[in-house]
Amino acid sequence: MDRINFIKSRIILPTINRWINALAIAALFVICMIVAPGIVGAAPIPSKSTGIKWHPGHYYTIQNWANDDPIYMAKVYRELKATPALRGMQLRYLWGWLEKSPGVYDFSSIDKHLAKLTAMNKRLVIQVQTKSFEADWKLIPNYLKAPKYEGGAFPFRDWGSKTIDGHNIKLWNPNVRDRLIALFKALGQRYNSHPNVEGIGMIETAMGQAVKPLTKVQADKWFDNLIIVQQKARTFFPNTMTIQEINYPREYLKQITSAMVKMGGALGCPDVYPDEPGLNFRGNQYSPPGAYKHFSQLSGIVPIAPTVEKVNYLNTRGDKKGHVPTVQELLVFARDDLKSNYIFWQRLPEYVDDVLEVMRWKRQASSPSGGLRTTCPSTYPSCTWN
Repeated sequence: MDRINFIKSRIILPTINRWINALAIAALFVICMIVAPGIVGAAPIPSKSTGIKWHPGHYYTIQNWANDDPIYMAKVYRELKATPALRGMQLRYLWGWLEKSPGVYDFSSIDKHLAKLTAMNKRLVIQVQTKSFEADWKLIPNYLKAPKYEGGAFPFRDWGSKTIDGHNIKLWNPNVRDRLIALFKALGQRYNSHPNVEGIGMIETAMGQAVKPLTKVQADKWFDNLIIVQQKARTFFPNTMTIQEINYPREYLKQITSAMVKMGGALGCPDVYPDEPGLNFRGNQYSPPGAYKHFSQLSGIVPIAPTVEKVNYLNTRGDKKGHVPTVQELLVFARDDLKSNYIFWQRLPEYVDDVLEVMRWKRQASSPSGGLRTTCPSTYPSCTWN
């Protein structure tokens, strides 16, 4: 009997346990490889956190449109690795790049960069772009051009321009709204639980000067539906910061910011202009305040996350009547006047050395947040720091 027990304990049982472990690992592998229908790429890494991911600081914004330029991105990753004050990067994707046909999504570019950032312990912010700044950009999926979507997008001009300078989506149309919601749902299912996905956002509120002027009903519905999309995004990303860039029209900003506070969203801005009159406008009995006033008032309540774009490196005003700022000047304004938690720096070859120099200074290098505000926003139930 002793020999039989010995064989059972030393040979048979360990062999059975190895078979069980192998089967369990194989089953787990199969589960992890299951991807939501219609989505290209690998399954997400689940997060153990129940709070909202919170890693304030400085992030790159990738130059339009260099997401998959190997030479440019190789430099980005080298700089991220060498610069502790840069916590990650923001990648911007046109809607038309992400959805190939109704409900068929290609997130392979996001997955590729997310894997690289995760290996470096850096973080990713995704922006879904629903406005283009060149007439020939593929802004929307082709199917949105059907009559039920009213063609999906409308052309606009910049002020004083005689050409078509871009397109914006017809968000007043409920069918367009619902397809955008479906995109955020797919993104949320895939990325909310990933510990290195720091945030997801939408582009500026400025609609552009429509070639065919919008009616007030269309404009009102456009903003009503924008809020609905953001509300849905919050439910799809319960553990991830959701950002809405605001700038113009000023008469809709109170509606947008109040809604973002109520839902626990974040506020961004596509520009850091220290001297821009419209953005800095204090407001009076005739006209509401500019976007920057909402930032300073809501700091500590919601996350504040502006972006330094190419035009901001060139001048302190959009009409170029200001002066050429230093990177330090832009940083001080975004940090102290806008009271930012996050700053996204567009990585441009002609300015990258200046940005990196400032990122190496003691105030930026001495803490993970790079000297920016770190208090967990009061609209968040809790923040997850690790």
